[in-house]
Amino acid sequence: MTRDTNLRKESRISNLQSRISIKKMTNVKFGFCLPIFASPSARMFRTPGFETVDPAAAMRLGKLADDLGYDSLWVADHLMLGRDQAIMEGWTTLAALAGMTQRARLGIIHYNNALRHPALTAKMVATLDHISAGRMIHFVDYGNRPYEYLAYGLHTDNTREERIAEMCEGLDVTLALWTSDQPVSHYGRYYVTREAICAPAPVQRPHPPIWIGEAHPDILAATAKYAQGWNTTPVSLAELDVRLTALRAACSQAGRNFNELELSLEIQVLIAPDHAALREKLRAILSHAPAGEEPETGMAAYLNGATDQLPASMAETWIAGTPDQARARVQAYVAAGIRHFMLWFVDAPDESGMRLFADKVSNPFKV
Repeated sequence: MTRDTNLRKESRISNLQSRISIKKMTNVKFGFCLPIFASPSARMFRTPGFETVDPAAAMRLGKLADDLGYDSLWVADHLMLGRDQAIMEGWTTLAALAGMTQRARLGIIHYNNALRHPALTAKMVATLDHISAGRMIHFVDYGNRPYEYLAYGLHTDNTREERIAEMCEGLDVTLALWTSDQPVSHYGRYYVTREAICAPAPVQRPHPPIWIGEAHPDILAATAKYAQGWNTTPVSLAELDVRLTALRAACSQAGRNFNELELSLEIQVLIAPDHAALREKLRAILSHAPAGEEPETGMAAYLNGATDQLPASMAETWIAGTPDQARARVQAYVAAGIRHFMLWFVDAPDESGMRLFADKVSNPFKV
């Protein structure tokens, strides 16, 4: 038997093993994060392909993601972010998206509790749950960028721990309004309601799923108490293991079944048919970066073909490479426990990455 024949046989076996492995990892969901801000920089944060905010492009890509079968659509909740601090307002964007789409779940990424009273939040989410025919996910956060709400005069300056406590009390208010048959009066440390009514109640019963994210001890405790889902921002597999160990401990302490939680990962994606096409995409993205900014270590060697090894941060905290490499990366995170991916396609507004991912990467996990 020749060496080439052996290699072909090994490749067929490897592909068969990969397909068998994937079939054991079904019911994995893939979400699309809308590029509602621009961030041209050699750091390539989230939306590096946009020199300026492009609302029409963002909405078009959201609609396309729904058409392509992505399971969820997400928008960030910031008032100032990215190049020139220009960003579309998240809740307004999500409401418009609900009317443009048919099937994908809808959510705000880290809904900022500091920006809106939780009683108003209850009303907003319930209304949009009806408009979207029960597609809402309530992914709530405490507000980790104080300069935004201070600039807008929406909140006072306080500690992170205080804001997490506010978020938890806010969830008590929101949940009471979603589930109570009676008017809700709440006299708490941070919030007051007097005979408040949220009618109609959300479509989803007993309420839309609550997600909470990140690894602060108080956040993990809140997740164990309130949440149906937990999210982490981009991390390596090693760091993910550390965070999940801490989350398991928080669940154990609260008497909560860890396996009830839907675990999600927000992550950046760059995919192309081969390394030549991937290099072309990276060059196009980096062309938007301001003059004088240096790309990360290892980028030059990859771009000039000296190596096929991606820069370390991309290799460790992105899903990047060819479809085979992307599938392997997804498999590794799924094996670690992730069941929902929130994807930032860094080549947007180019559609080719999200189309290729849907065709060659996500579909096998939905068999």
